[in-house]
Amino acid sequence: MPLYDYECRACHQVTEVRHGAREAYDGKCPACGGELGRVFNPAGIVFKGSGFYINDSRKGSGSSESTPAPSGGESKKSESSAA
Repeated sequence: MPLYDYECRACHQVTEVRHGAREAYDGKCPACGGELGRVFNPAGIVFKGSGFYINDSRKGSGSSESTPAPSGGESKKSESSAA
């Protein structure tokens, strides 16, 4: 059975309650007896492995960023033929 967080609307004390996913919880605050409201917490995300960086996720796309710059030998040939 999952564990859920409930916050008292009167005293703002958070209480953990274990009940089924399809069950409704109508309990009272253990501190003051006030009404409890369900708290929704964000899920933790863990990134592991490759493919989470821009240079890893674009392998094989053929973009101009991955092509090597022209070598210096080509510019020498064009200069000598122009002269």
